[in-house]
Amino acid sequence: MAATRATLRIRVPPDAPSQRRRHFRPAHVLTLLRRMPGPRPTGPAPARAYARVDHQHVSRVSYLHSGDPAGARVVFVHGCPGSADGWRAYLRETPAGRSHVAIDRPGFGRSDPAGAVASLQAQAAAVASLVGERKAVLVGHSLGGSIVARAAVDYPERVGALVIVAGALDPSLERIHPAQRLGEWGPIRQLLPRAVRNANRELLALQGELDALAPALASITAPTFVVHGTRDNLVPFANVAFMEEAMIGCPLEIFELVDRNHFLPWHSRALVEAAIDRAFERMGAG
Repeated sequence: MAATRATLRIRVPPDAPSQRRRHFRPAHVLTLLRRMPGPRPTGPAPARAYARVDHQHVSRVSYLHSGDPAGARVVFVHGCPGSADGWRAYLRETPAGRSHVAIDRPGFGRSDPAGAVASLQAQAAAVASLVGERKAVLVGHSLGGSIVARAAVDYPERVGALVIVAGALDPSLERIHPAQRLGEWGPIRQLLPRAVRNANRELLALQGELDALAPALASITAPTFVVHGTRDNLVPFANVAFMEEAMIGCPLEIFELVDRNHFLPWHSRALVEAAIDRAFERMGAG
């Protein structure tokens, strides 16, 4: 499938500061964003709440929230395993006029159910339940990137923009290690923590889920911002080329992080925040 629109690619050198915005040099500012907000204020610890989900596989999810409940919303979606706690730094520094929400995905943290929910559609339904009354920016890391893309397909009226961080979208790049099969063997599976059991089951099903999603990616129209490290050994950088070819219906901007690995939300937080700010610029909401 050939792309029909231009893609903006921003190549971030390995020496670019990545933790706090105020450490960016002017050259990096011009390269990354064209404009740079000041340092984010540090607010109170995020609060925990619960939401009902209208889906046959998910009844209730737990989430953390901070900022202005009526503000422009960002929903953060973790990979596997993981939980909302992985996004606490983003929730402690919520810009004025925004609402930050981080979900415990179904099967993880304090969310239902106890077992795995491998369906991207079910996971997307849980994410969509936290969007609120107007379109939100969805930020997904790793398998969370697959989920926010599914949400944009299934709930376009709720998605204003996507930020896909080290996201897995190309089914042909998925590999199953023999140890993952072994982890499904009853005696071993019973010894594994819930998060590991459920993550393993999600990963075993992911290729089929991505195969089902791939034809629908062209229907996404929300501006999409891809942040990916060139040395990602868990979710290959080649996923970016797949997104360029498959997501032909949306404006696409790519942050190519040279020599960086899979764990971008933690060691490259300022660059992820830069992509979120850029998403709001495109939405005209912040």
